[in-house]
Amino acid sequence: MKQYFNVIFCLAIALTKRFFRDKVAMFFTLLFPLIFLVVFGSLFGKQSGARFNVAIIDQSQSAFTRKFTADLKKSSFIKEKAVSALDDAKQKMSRGEIDTILLLPPEFSQLNANHQPTGQAVVFYNPGSAQTGQTFASIIDGILGGVNETITGQKPLFSVEQRSSGKAGLSAFDYIFSGMLGFALLSLGFFGLTNSLPSMKKQGILRRLRSTPIRTSQFILGNALNYLIIGLTAITIMFIVGLTVYKFNMQGNYPSFIALVIIGTLLMFGFGLAIAGWAKNENQAAPLANLAAFPMMFLSGTFFPRFLMPSWLQKIAGLLPLSPIIDSFRFVLTEGKTLFDLGPQLLIIGVWMVVIYVVSFRVFRWE
Repeated sequence: MKQYFNVIFCLAIALTKRFFRDKVAMFFTLLFPLIFLVVFGSLFGKQSGARFNVAIIDQSQSAFTRKFTADLKKSSFIKEKAVSALDDAKQKMSRGEIDTILLLPPEFSQLNANHQPTGQAVVFYNPGSAQTGQTFASIIDGILGGVNETITGQKPLFSVEQRSSGKAGLSAFDYIFSGMLGFALLSLGFFGLTNSLPSMKKQGILRRLRSTPIRTSQFILGNALNYLIIGLTAITIMFIVGLTVYKFNMQGNYPSFIALVIIGTLLMFGFGLAIAGWAKNENQAAPLANLAAFPMMFLSGTFFPRFLMPSWLQKIAGLLPLSPIIDSFRFVLTEGKTLFDLGPQLLIIGVWMVVIYVVSFRVFRWE
């Protein structure tokens, strides 16, 4: 028994060294998912809230408007865009360079009979993105309402109280991050093994290994251990980038997360093994890998949430092997759940694990 496992460990070490010497394999397994993480992280990175590109035109130039605009520019939701005049601002808004225009006309802040500043600000918006202008107008209206209350000392008759639900929702990056981790495991299992194993067959490496006392089970387990090491390495790199660069807020516990990485890696490895073990060469393996991987890539919630799909498609997509892995990542990473809370997901993963490894051992061929 000891010799049986020694062979597995030695084979895993040899295959791991071979992997890290293969620059192409390292790129598609380690760097390719990381590139996706950087791209999507840059697009959907955490933001402090709504932020508008605004052109502020102060035609009043009174002491009140100068202070008002100066305070407004300090706000986190404002990013001022310099313009020369109203027509220039409208032109830039038509090109999408700015979201909206805030105009303070000449009569803005003129004193009324009670010697109090009054006036009406004008918010211009693009008809193609009316919601943006309306949102910004509501914010400015709220700010001016607060100024009015400060000056007059009169509170409005009706108001709205905001209360936190006590539980933060997922940000765009939080959602994408779990999907990117699943994509890394998918790339590792499908595109890593389906390239390397048929190549080893073509070069006659497996034929020579078959002439040794190595059993099929030892070879498969050795490969599984090899890809487990690579998978943990890839996920660790992505996780460090997520924590340090994009300030991902880890809600769960690390033991549950590590266990999920191991389970997910072994499941995706099983699919890659079934395809690569059956295929005679890369020409057979590549189309089968794409045929199996692409539905999971686009239907399992890797790049966008499944709840956007029709209900019938959500049910089907939820049964794909990658779906429970990504869902489990999200539950652990963003909701603080543990493995004991993931019964339905682990059940689907367990069923797929049994099925795919039975198929893998049956269809595997050395050459």
